[in-house]
This record gives sequence, C-alpha cells and structure tokens, in this order.
Amino acid sequence: MTSPNVLTETARQKYFGGYQCTYEHWSNELKCKMNVAVYFPPSYSSSAEKFPVLYFLSGLTCTHENFTIKSGMQRIAAQHEMVVVSPDTSPRGSDHPKEHDDWDFGSGAGFYLDATNTPWSENYRMYSYVTQELLGAISENFNVSEEKRALSGHSMGGHGSLVIFLKNSHLFKCCTALAPISNPCKGLWGVKAFSNYFGEDKAVWAEWDATELAGKFKADTPANILVCQGDTDKFLEKELLTGNFVEVAKGNSCLNVDYRVREGYDHFYPYIATFLHEHFEYIAKFIC
Repeated sequence: MTSPNVLTETARQKYFGGYQCTYEHWSNELKCKMNVAVYFPPSYSSSAEKFPVLYFLSGLTCTHENFTIKSGMQRIAAQHEMVVVSPDTSPRGSDHPKEHDDWDFGSGAGFYLDATNTPWSENYRMYSYVTQELLGAISENFNVSEEKRALSGHSMGGHGSLVIFLKNSHLFKCCTALAPISNPCKGLWGVKAFSNYFGEDKAVWAEWDATELAGKFKADTPANILVCQGDTDKFLEKELLTGNFVEVAKGNSCLNVDYRVREGYDHFYPYIATFLHEHFEYIAKFIC
C-alpha cells in the first residue's frame, strides 16, 4: 500500500508569481486517493527558510478546488509569503448506501470528524486524515514550518477549523472561521450529520461541537480565534448558530475570540472574497 506521504503532482499553474498546484495521494484513513491543492508564493522557489502554512477547510459540496478558484486567495498569500493547503471535504468513491443522495451529508460533507457509526466508520475519518496524514504529508514533502501553522475554513470547514483547533491547539498558532457551523448538536445540518455518523449518543456529538468544546477548553496561554459572520446569512439561525459559539467562547478566559459581524453580507463566496484579506492579516500576526 502506498504511503500517504507520497504525493504525485497532477496540475501546476502560475498564479501571482507563485504556483497553484494539485497533488494526489493515498489515504489509509479514508481508504481512497485524495486530491489536495497547494499554493506556493513567489519566493518559495528561491528561499531556504521554512514557510508559514495555512490549512483552509472548505464547506458542504466543495472539493479541493472551490477555495482556490473562487476566493482570489493567491494574491493575498503571495503578499504574505504563505503556503496555503486546501484538502477535499470527504472521502471519494466508497459508494455507501445513501452516500450521494443529499448535498448536506455523505460525499462532499465529511464534517471533519471520525465517524463511529457503520458504514461511515470504515472510512469517514476526515479528522484523522487532516491532523495526521495531511499535516505529515505536507511537512514531509515541502519546505514548511511545523511551528508556523494556522487553520481556517468556511461553513462546514469553519466547523472543522474550530473543532480541530480546539482539540489540537498545540499544533496551530491560531485559527479563523468564516460563517462556521458553530453548534452542530443543535443546528439542522449538524443534527443530520451527527445522527448518521455517530448514532444517537449525544455525549459523542458534544466531542465534535465547537460550542461544547469552547466551554471546556483549557490552556496555559489563551488560544487565538477570529470568527466572522454575515448578518444576512440565511443559514445563521437554524444551521450555523454562530452566536452560540461566540457567547460561550468569550466566557472562557483561555480563549481570545475576535468576532466580526459583516453587515449586509450572506453566506457565499462574494462574502468570503471580500473579507478573506482580514483573515490572512490576522493569521500573519501569528505565523509570518
């Protein structure tokens, strides 16, 4: 079996002086081949120094390509001399019953968790894929610093960013989230996903809910999180519940939360593209 650390380049395109590349590798956790997009800033090819690296997790229905094509992030990453890694959002090709029936569950909706309910427990292990295989593969193959990592994500990927960071703050200097699914134990998307991936044990659900994790997070030094949310987001009240996370997190002295409300903005890529530079600027304070 091929090691997850063996990456094969399948695409390369020059972008704001750097290169947007796509790699394919085998995942033992997901039991399939996975695609991952990596942007290298212009200075990458000529510098011996290890580069800061941002891992960006995308939302429901997305692949590794959505963020790289729609956000315009390459211009900002080039300015900050930052490597940006964008993985896929679920295993591909397993074809479990009902895996491809709905846009908000299964294929394209892995929720960055490790499922415990069959058949999903066989390979829906996006949390272990990101925190073990992906981090390892990027560090093994590219000139990036393990001391200068950050996380970000949008919607389901914002959920992933918050949960992975709160479980592994020692691995990342900070995290940010745009319109994140923030309290999945109570939101419509989260309840549907958790019921299928975990069954009905609500104690298990709580271990994958950013609001629940924020309430019990402990650290010697406060962990740094930026969350932003459009106030006209049609998913805010029933699916995202961003305010629940912010209220709990701000009540925990071990978390330093910067919450920014975006007046008149909704959930989609025009909102992301408008404010993404602020997320890069926030992240750069900690890893650049």
